[in-house]
Amino acid sequence: MNKIVALLAALFAALPLSAQFRTGAGYDDLYDSETVRSFKEHVSFLSSVDLEGRLAGSEGERLAAEYVGQTLEEYGIDLITPRDGQTFGLQREDGDTLTSRNVIGFLQGWDKSLNDRYIVIGARLDNLGADTYIRDGEEVPRIYAGANGNASGLAMMLELAAKLSTNRILVRRSILFVAFGASRHTFAGAWYFLNRSFSDADHIDAMVNLDMVGTGDRGFYAYTSSNEDMNRIVRSLQGELLPVNAELATEEPYPSDHEVFYEKEIPSVFFTTGRYPEYATGRDTASILDYEGMERELEYVYSFCIQLANGPRPMFRSDVTLSQGKKPDIISFNDCDVKPMFLTSYDPNTFLEKWVYQYVKYPKYALENGIQGRVVVDFIIDEKGDVRDVHVSRSVHTSLDEEAVRVISASPRWRPGRHHGNKVKVALSVPVDFRLEKNSKGSFSINGKRVN
Repeated sequence: MNKIVALLAALFAALPLSAQFRTGAGYDDLYDSETVRSFKEHVSFLSSVDLEGRLAGSEGERLAAEYVGQTLEEYGIDLITPRDGQTFGLQREDGDTLTSRNVIGFLQGWDKSLNDRYIVIGARLDNLGADTYIRDGEEVPRIYAGANGNASGLAMMLELAAKLSTNRILVRRSILFVAFGASRHTFAGAWYFLNRSFSDADHIDAMVNLDMVGTGDRGFYAYTSSNEDMNRIVRSLQGELLPVNAELATEEPYPSDHEVFYEKEIPSVFFTTGRYPEYATGRDTASILDYEGMERELEYVYSFCIQLANGPRPMFRSDVTLSQGKKPDIISFNDCDVKPMFLTSYDPNTFLEKWVYQYVKYPKYALENGIQGRVVVDFIIDEKGDVRDVHVSRSVHTSLDEEAVRVISASPRWRPGRHHGNKVKVALSVPVDFRLEKNSKGSFSINGKRVN
């Protein structure tokens, strides 16, 4: 175990467990993608009757924690708590002590200058448990399964862990995956994590909270507490070819664990699909979830986390920013009254199709070694329409990075953007995809162009 993992692991005691939690697929699942099948499997277990609503301190919460821990391990994430979580005590108003648990996984970043800094990706573990109600004069048991609240967020965190683990070479900062216990009790698990169990809390650069993300047909939202650096990432992703975009929420959809990080002045974003009629009822079951929507959201959150893990540290206070060193007189592409125009189009995809992919050349070294991926390039379109300050904000490999910068730097002049009637400098981010596809003749092509 490397030095950082060993240091973190020393904070906790490990307990060997071997429980297996898997369910079979049915006929209706035959046409599901692998990700959708995984989502259904996670939610099916975490919202099952056997867990009795995952009340904080219950056996159901422990089994949910064990499932999360085991799945993180299967996905290549190091656990720095026991598989069924690190237990902690919570003093209740009646004098009793409630015991709950946090599960923490660790993915080390590759950059030695940044891998002692952390991004926390968290999701609420517990729910309301079970009770009884009177129907026709008789007591009837009721289980608050919490499929959307928050089996959906836990499932999203697990599949995000899988993607980041697979692509760990793209992750510069280290990432902590945390399932927070006793979240329903004033976010006790998040408080305990920050104030008691994790000794390097001052090295946490940002937090991503996933809570109730399963009803995407009603919208998909990002709440940042108006943090400008986090907002800038949300806006920059609007220029990428993602299957869904998050809408910035000006009001907090629900209270959740991100509030504890905010109080510690750690920039945070809360991803959620918002309010839904089954919230905190016995009707919050797996049948209400939009799993295909969750798959689209996963792609977005993954892209967001990659930018967080690789980009400048987001600042908590709006009067201090390290976001690419942008000056106040530079306007975001999506904030312009009149966006810059390339040729005859305001759509950045036209720039990619008519210029970038027409003139990009696949670097010989990358071609010979099978290197491919998406390079994200930031640049400024100034008041004259010239492209300047071109730099890579998401790297794949030096050879691909340099080629993407070369071809964008050589861009013809744009029609400049305007804000409040004046020509302004405009910041834009574009993704440049380098993909190799071998054709039937044994040659390779990129975006339909033969490269050898």
